[in-house]
Amino acid sequence: MAQIHFIGGEKGGVGKSLVARVLAQYLIDHEHPFLGFDTDRSHGALMRFYAGYASPVVVDKYESLDAIVEAAAADPERCIVVDLAAQTQDALTKWMDESGLLELSSELGVSISYWHVMDSGRDSVDLLKKLLDRFGSRLNYVLVQNHIRGDNFDILEASGEKERALSLHALIINIRRLHEASMIKIDSHSTSFWSATQGSGEHELGILERQRVRMWLKHAYSEIDTLHV
Repeated sequence: MAQIHFIGGEKGGVGKSLVARVLAQYLIDHEHPFLGFDTDRSHGALMRFYAGYASPVVVDKYESLDAIVEAAAADPERCIVVDLAAQTQDALTKWMDESGLLELSSELGVSISYWHVMDSGRDSVDLLKKLLDRFGSRLNYVLVQNHIRGDNFDILEASGEKERALSLHALIINIRRLHEASMIKIDSHSTSFWSATQGSGEHELGILERQRVRMWLKHAYSEIDTLHV
C-alpha cells in the first residue's frame, strides 16, 4: 500500500521540518524509495537539504496538492513525505474534504498518516485537540514528542488528549535532544544528516560531534522502526 506522511503540527517552531528531514534520511539509509513535497515557499527544508528527492507544492492550490496523491497512486512502493509549513492546516483540510480524499484513499490503496509534531507547550496540545476533533478515527496519527523543543510533556499527559489519541490507535514517538552546537553547524551549512556523520568537507563536525549525531540518529531510527514505515 502506498503511504503518504503529512509532517505537520500547525504551530511554527515545533520542529516539523526537522522531523521531515529525519524521516527522509531514514528512508534513504534504509533504501526505501520516497518522494518529498515541501510546502514552505520561503525556506523549505526538504528542498534545501534533500533537493534531489523533493519538489515544491503550493498548499492553497488544489492542482498542486493533487500531485501528492497522483505520485502515491503511480508508485505504491514509494513513500511520500510532505513537510507542512506552519498555518497550512486549514487549507490542507479544505482540500482533503472537498476532494473526498480520506473516503477515496482505501479505494486507491493509499494509507494517509498525519504526524503531529509537538513541543512541550499548551499550543501543541490545543492543536492536537483540534486535529482529533476534526478527523476523529478517519485519519492515522503519529504524535511526535520533540524533546529538542522541550523535555517536559506534563501538559499533554494531563490534558487527556494523549489518551484520546491512543484510543484512536495513534502511535507515539520521541525525538531526543541533540547538542545545540552540532545542530547549528549542520543547519548553517545545509548539511544532510548523512553528510554530517561522515567527517568530510570544509565545515565538518568534530569526531565526538559526529558520534553524537550518529547516536541521535540511531535513537530516532529506532523510534521510526516502531511505525513500520
